[in-house]
Amino acid sequence: MRLDRLVVDRHRSVARVRLSGEPLDEREAAELVAVAGDLAEDHSVRAVVVTSRGRNLCPGPASTLDALAFRPDPAAALAALRPPVVAACGGEVASVGLELALAADVRLADASARLSLPDVAEGRLPCWGGTQRLPRAVGPARAVTMLLLGAALDAPAALASGLVHQVVDVDDLDGAVDDLAGHLAGLAPLALELAKEAVWRGVELPMADGLRLEGDLNHLLQTTADRAEGLEAFFAKREPRFAGR
Repeated sequence: MRLDRLVVDRHRSVARVRLSGEPLDEREAAELVAVAGDLAEDHSVRAVVVTSRGRNLCPGPASTLDALAFRPDPAAALAALRPPVVAACGGEVASVGLELALAADVRLADASARLSLPDVAEGRLPCWGGTQRLPRAVGPARAVTMLLLGAALDAPAALASGLVHQVVDVDDLDGAVDDLAGHLAGLAPLALELAKEAVWRGVELPMADGLRLEGDLNHLLQTTADRAEGLEAFFAKREPRFAGR
């Protein structure tokens, strides 16, 4: 798909997906699904950053957006990616914008960020996972308050609630996100992928089944070349060279 609304660039093994920073319309949402599909097939990508070309990550949906028309929806497409996804939350991160951020594995915010799900207060329901991912991020009580009242969290409140994982100055967000994504890209990709699977599948399971899943994934990782490389590098006292195999 030719990209009109998104900009995607690569630096080594980090893919950066830049939203327009404007209200999300049908075209931009479709481009995001397509880009996520391409990244899912690209095993050279070790980390993905979702950011914006504007002051806001995403201030909400355009009036023309039919959010129910997407299967998979853009948030689901991001959540399904193998490598870790980092969201750079600046300015307004509202409605579908927060749903996109919630689909990321790690969220960084700058001091200007305001995160909200005003959909219910505006007479509609979130439909890209907001009612499910938000309680898992901040707990049911805080999530219900945000959903029913449309209350926005500023950056310090978002950090205190666990909705974002770090807050930096406005001018430092890009650098902090790049540093984090670069660090993640240098880690063992299969271990990162299986760790994501253990957490996100595990939260849906009873404890005994979750522990069994963890054990199964550990046995799977033991059979990989990356695991052997990690052990060899440890004993040789050198940096590992992970190949994702």
